[in-house]
Amino acid sequence: MRTGEPLPSVEDVLGALATGLWHWDTAAGLVSVDAEAARLLGLPAEPTTLTEAQTRARLHPVDWNEITGVVRLAVAENTLAEVRVRIMDGDGSVLRVVRSRSKPSYDPGRQAYELIGTLQEVTEPTPGTAAARSAVTGDWRRSREAFLLDAGRALAEARSTAEVLRVVGGLSMPGFSPDGLVVFGVEGDRLTITGQHGHEPGDMNPFSHMPLATDYPAAEVVRTGRAVYLSSPDEYKDRYPVTWPLARIFGRSSWAFLPLTAAGRTMGTWMAAFTYPVAFTPDERAVLTTVARMLAQALTRAGAAETERELTDGLQRSMLPSLGPEIPGMLMAARYIPTGGGLQVGGDWYDMIPLPSGRFALVIGDVQGHDVRAAGLMGQLRIALRAYAAEGHRPDAVLTRASRFLHGVTTASGDDPLADLRFATCLYAEADPATGMLEIARAGHPDPVIRMADGTVMMRPTTGGLPLGVDPDPDYPTTRFTLEPGETLMLCTDGLIETGGHDMESGWRRLRATLEDHRGDPESLADALVQAVHGPSSHHTTGPLADRREDDIALLLLSRPAEGRGGTVTAGRPVRRTLLSVAQDEPDRIAEARRHLRELLHDWTSPDQVDSAVLLVSEMVTNVLVHTDADALLLAEVTGARTGRRLRVEVFDAGDDLPHKRRPGELASSGRGVMLIELLADAWGVDPRGEGKSIWFELCEPADAPGDAWAVPGGA
Repeated sequence: MRTGEPLPSVEDVLGALATGLWHWDTAAGLVSVDAEAARLLGLPAEPTTLTEAQTRARLHPVDWNEITGVVRLAVAENTLAEVRVRIMDGDGSVLRVVRSRSKPSYDPGRQAYELIGTLQEVTEPTPGTAAARSAVTGDWRRSREAFLLDAGRALAEARSTAEVLRVVGGLSMPGFSPDGLVVFGVEGDRLTITGQHGHEPGDMNPFSHMPLATDYPAAEVVRTGRAVYLSSPDEYKDRYPVTWPLARIFGRSSWAFLPLTAAGRTMGTWMAAFTYPVAFTPDERAVLTTVARMLAQALTRAGAAETERELTDGLQRSMLPSLGPEIPGMLMAARYIPTGGGLQVGGDWYDMIPLPSGRFALVIGDVQGHDVRAAGLMGQLRIALRAYAAEGHRPDAVLTRASRFLHGVTTASGDDPLADLRFATCLYAEADPATGMLEIARAGHPDPVIRMADGTVMMRPTTGGLPLGVDPDPDYPTTRFTLEPGETLMLCTDGLIETGGHDMESGWRRLRATLEDHRGDPESLADALVQAVHGPSSHHTTGPLADRREDDIALLLLSRPAEGRGGTVTAGRPVRRTLLSVAQDEPDRIAEARRHLRELLHDWTSPDQVDSAVLLVSEMVTNVLVHTDADALLLAEVTGARTGRRLRVEVFDAGDDLPHKRRPGELASSGRGVMLIELLADAWGVDPRGEGKSIWFELCEPADAPGDAWAVPGGA
């Protein structure tokens, strides 16, 4: 070229260098090539546009897969993508080998790659030589590191042996990809096949349970702990003539057998087989060795996880029994939900125990902690409770003995008695199927909940004592009440209430709404309660606490079917009834009576009447405790359909003295009870009984009172 003459065009320069141009847009799925690039692809030497499928048909399938990996790596590192590709003819023979260099870019909006590059023919070494399977990419080490990072991440995420084997089977190694994979394990003095990829079912049977002394590469690797590389069928036949006939039928050309070593012990062998000759260069051996190490670690983790799952599943099955025989005339349902993290059984439990008296005991409890120690103590405590119940002890005596047992177990371990001191909450209920009578003793556990025949839900206050294990000689008072026909008793651990960032108050409101809205048998109700806590809707009803706390859940439901349609009725009117006793030595239970009545009237339309009823109940029960030597028995009933209902409250005592209206002075501290009843009640009276009397009052719900649903329990 002389000075001053115009420069030749780019096309002329590239044509003179036998270099073609191509453009690939993955969004459109089209590849455009100039005349020289078309010639290199084995097409007529003229510009043309091909689809991705047409282009892929011209390339070796292994090279196509490697191109996509190189492109992603080049975009991530902002470098050139260089790849060596084999061009195939229609018969599957290699026409030539070309080198492609391009600068790929990625469009996030279109989620597509765009590449503009060059094609140039290069000389490929003769197959079978040391360089026959040289690096496909322009930068072998960079591609190898990217592959190992992806493989390591995928193997680390695998949680079972099957998942690990699926990951290994899907690995596409840089520059060479095996088409047959087998993972051999060791059982005694024999090889076992843990998993395989690329073989038909039954193909590997001759290699299963092969003695380790056999002249087979996988057995030699287990015996010596050293890898075996076989680059050709002749090498395999010369070194292992005994087992070569078994391997010959697969038609492979190269094999790599690598030890799977964990904690210094060879646990098996990984075989990678290739249909083409592989020289197993140092770089290729380094990749295979690294993958084998990661595979051994992944299999060890998966095996340990599967063993732990099997152990915890067995522990859970042994510690959480079925409900056993049905309770005549009653329906039951139970659920246990572990936290989902780590050990799949914790300190929560439930039980149903047939008693010698013909009654049944329901037990629910929660041992402090969520570890193996809590699970072990739970199992011991559950067995102890069953033993004490089977001896025929009453509920209070069963819990007293259980507390003494747990205190002894936890304080006797170790030199420091406070090092691992544990306690447990528990509720023990004895049920009489014939009458529905429940006798309940409670050790620091949440109160039971009653769903009445008309759908009203209220927490049932019961007396209780300290959690089990705190005091070696505790006292657990017993509360008695009747489960009426149509009512359902719910016993649960605090996990059902507090899971999802809730405290006891907000969690109780959530459960109360589910209990009131549900219509169905105890089994479906149990499912609904669990869904309210763990289902999709629970993530939209998180509690006031910052963290979405998780805890084990144990749930027991006991239902007494209604005698007639619609539940308990009186003269055709639905009844909501509750009964509560207040002993002479339990004046603090007056507050429980007030709270109990508020829960009974939580949907009463007149808040003023609710306040009046609570005041009158407090006055009537206090009068019994002050002016008699007897206990007070409170009965409250709500009859009628909403609105226009009637509340009737009766307080029974064993005293014979009838109340009289008095005119106390201004400074008098008593004497106003009857005046209050006359002022606030719609009707009232005193009825003599065989022994003692009852004083009662009634309130009629106004139909036009302002609505104010009492959804939050307590507050008296």
